[in-house]
Amino acid sequence: MKVIISAFLAAVLLCACTSSGTSEPTPIPGSLTYGGQPRTKLAKSPIGSAVYNNFNDSSGNRVEETYILQPDRSLKLMRQQVMSIH
Repeated sequence: MKVIISAFLAAVLLCACTSSGTSEPTPIPGSLTYGGQPRTKLAKSPIGSAVYNNFNDSSGNRVEETYILQPDRSLKLMRQQVMSIH
């Protein structure tokens, strides 16, 4: 009985440690997909290739983004890192 209770408690604790949902980065002004997908399509790039975007946000912080080209030629924002200048 103690083994079952211990296993149950361990399972509950493990569930509490994992994130409840993976939140994807949100496009901000300056992002390639801010306000929708870009008008131009990446016709010559292979599906699954990475597209990088670097810019300064409205606060002057450096933002680095990584997109992945999807099968429908849209871009999916995978990583967004804001580097504070302060």
